[in-house]
Amino acid sequence: MKVNSNFDNLVPNYLFAEIAKRVNEYQSANPDKDIIRLGIGDVTLPLAPVVTDAMKKGADDLAHKETFKGYPDYEGYLFVRQAVSDYYKSFGVSVGADEILISDGAKSDCGNICDIFDKDNTVLVTDPVYPVYVDSNIMAGRKIIYADCNKNNGFKAMPDENVKADIIYLCSPNNPTGAAYTADELKAWVDYANENNAVILYDCAYEAFITGDLPRSIFAVEGSRTCAIEFCSLSKTAGFTGTRCGYTVIPKELERDGHNIYKLWYRRQATKFNGVSWPVQCAAAAVFSKEGLEQIRENLEYYKENARIISAALDELGIFYTGGKNSPYIWLECPDGMKSWDFFDLLLTKANVVGTPGAGFGKNGEGFFRLTSFGDRDKTIEAVERIKNLLR
Repeated sequence: MKVNSNFDNLVPNYLFAEIAKRVNEYQSANPDKDIIRLGIGDVTLPLAPVVTDAMKKGADDLAHKETFKGYPDYEGYLFVRQAVSDYYKSFGVSVGADEILISDGAKSDCGNICDIFDKDNTVLVTDPVYPVYVDSNIMAGRKIIYADCNKNNGFKAMPDENVKADIIYLCSPNNPTGAAYTADELKAWVDYANENNAVILYDCAYEAFITGDLPRSIFAVEGSRTCAIEFCSLSKTAGFTGTRCGYTVIPKELERDGHNIYKLWYRRQATKFNGVSWPVQCAAAAVFSKEGLEQIRENLEYYKENARIISAALDELGIFYTGGKNSPYIWLECPDGMKSWDFFDLLLTKANVVGTPGAGFGKNGEGFFRLTSFGDRDKTIEAVERIKNLLR
């Protein structure tokens, strides 16, 4: 018997597990210290009232024979998919309910989607990169190439016609850098994918933070329906990090190698995924109701104000950063040329503030650091004051 030796090629610890280990060790040695966590991107505000009401009703349905629900449809209930389709229409994008598949989150689907693609495909990811894109393909034994994101290009890599890739992961607004592509920049990627018979795996988990005229979906870009799959999540949009629900959009006309991509993914899901529970799907549909959208907007504005507070402090300190606008993440350059983990240790031990070392997101993340706006307002303000006092 042999195990999958590709796991030997992974870094020993998942980034956020390593952070938790270091913080717990410090807290154990210093139990009197008040540590403020602006690291992992978990939300802190409760679910919207209309969402929890719908979830409660869904749970109550399961207590009665007349309304009981068993296994859900593999692609999700039609009323939920229609709600998502209508949401797309609200910002000018046409996506059919029959092109939407409800899932337990964008992270799962981003990692699992490559089940339907050959292991010999070359995968392109931008660096810095969300670890799931890399780790899931290392586990499968695929070749991975990197497109450099750095300070010079505003942490927005663009396609290189001299580089051939089959699968392209893009995330906008980006995790970890907060940078967001314009429509013209996304069009360049779409054209590259169509010309190279590639598929773009587009993670737009943070689209709800976009303001202004930036595209909130890759399907706002001409030509994308023949080359792109889109993943989105209710984790940050509506606080479903502990509830787990998202959706994947695959245009019906998307085909590669003589196969329809939607049908392949549906077949995969039918084998490996039993769907999202009835109460959670009821809650998800409520998110996209008129009342739901108004209520989740209040939470989103709360997090956006936290991002503004953090950004204003960095402006005051004269520190370069991206994100903070159109994104819940602030990606800052470590002061005085410090390494990412050195800055992590400095903030933890001297300011008792936890962030995420950029080096954990790839080689181009070295010397940078991620803070999130998902914390409590008072704690965010306190953390900012500690950081300013430390770095002045």
